[in-house]
Amino acid sequence: MNRKLLVGGLATAAVLIGVAGPAAAQDAEFDPFSTQVILDNIFVFIAGVLVFFMQAGFAMLEAGLTRAKSSAAIMMKNMMDMSIGVLLFLVLGYHIAYSGEDLIGFSWAFSDYPGVPDESYTLGVPVDFFFQAAFAAAAATIVSGALAERTKYVGYMVYTAVITGLIYPIVVNWHWGGGWINQMGFHDFAGSTIVHSVGGWAALMGAIIIGPRIGKYGPDGSPRAILGHSVPLAILGVFILFVGWFGFNPGSELAADLEVPRIAVTTLLSAAGGGLAAMLTIWVIAGKPDVSMAGNGILGGLVSITAGAFVMNPWMATLSGIIGGVIVVFSVLGIERAGVDDPVGAVSVHGVCGAWGTIAVGLFASNDALVSPADDADAIEGLFFGGGGGLLVDQIVGVIGVFVFVCVTAGALFYALKAAGMLRVSPEEEAAGLDVSEHGAPGYGELAALGSTSPTPTPSEGG
Repeated sequence: MNRKLLVGGLATAAVLIGVAGPAAAQDAEFDPFSTQVILDNIFVFIAGVLVFFMQAGFAMLEAGLTRAKSSAAIMMKNMMDMSIGVLLFLVLGYHIAYSGEDLIGFSWAFSDYPGVPDESYTLGVPVDFFFQAAFAAAAATIVSGALAERTKYVGYMVYTAVITGLIYPIVVNWHWGGGWINQMGFHDFAGSTIVHSVGGWAALMGAIIIGPRIGKYGPDGSPRAILGHSVPLAILGVFILFVGWFGFNPGSELAADLEVPRIAVTTLLSAAGGGLAAMLTIWVIAGKPDVSMAGNGILGGLVSITAGAFVMNPWMATLSGIIGGVIVVFSVLGIERAGVDDPVGAVSVHGVCGAWGTIAVGLFASNDALVSPADDADAIEGLFFGGGGGLLVDQIVGVIGVFVFVCVTAGALFYALKAAGMLRVSPEEEAAGLDVSEHGAPGYGELAALGSTSPTPTPSEGG
């Protein structure tokens, strides 16, 4: 027993020394088998697992907020977001994202690229690829929700491949790969713009070009509610995404150090602020605290802190989330009234809140947020903390640049798919649901046998 205690104590001490002394580990000669290096690698791997688990959250959220007759189609799309996204990111996307100023290059030694982070956690082994591939899959999944219930599966596979293999990696190259917005001074720690707004703006173009679902708008153009088939399923998706975000944001530190728990706290506070603010806002507007809108508020708060999780103190993180929660409600309602049918609110949660969260860095970033600001080259200050307006301008320029690029490229992609007849299913297939027409079997077999895979909406609900 004493020997076991001694061994356990020595192991614990080694871990604590490795966590407490990352700076010392960096100053020493690089040792691929040091405690700190091993911890960094395992930490990035675990964070990547959490981000991959977010695919389940996206699937549950999207399925719950749409009708049962297309639930199997939604599950298939989310599985293929991962499968297609990972493989395209391997053979093309990663090489574009991290090839530096040359924009594209190929090497099987992933750490050869100038944009790939320090070898202390890549080691020439693609643990960074594992983590970044999960981000690429997430960006593609965002688009799926906005085009739900009416998209051909073949068209979906094409746009997922293009987004993960080309559009998203180019934007990554601009910032995390050392490109032009990074050189300008733009800051997006974990991807409010680089991941979420890319997916959100692509979703916006897809939803505009494919058009609304049948029955979404009345003869006078006013929107009708098309209720999802399972609020519990949707909110389960929200909570899975919430948990996954503790891989998304803290994992973007890419090292097992003392900044990680602080980043987790800012993430938590922003999500809480977003959920509460969205619930109160829709309560005032609609007279009831809508459940799905509160769920989108939590997600909006999470997206709102993704850019600034590293450089905001807890109070500013909470404020950022609160503002994001209010924004997401008005954005969902405004986009719907503008004639854009987004069944899950993807454009608002990821595109609009992603833009807000990125701009918020230029307002709320502060050096006092960091554990060791004097030693951290990434310490920056926003407008409200004495940093002037330079960072705010850089953030706005980056947001606009990504918006224009994604809208143009994704818009061209969706127009091409529409012209080729590969984007939208026929009205008959849409009315019957995509499960059978696209995949040959209903998502809920017993309900299909009873003829109730999709409850008939009332006139006020659309159809």
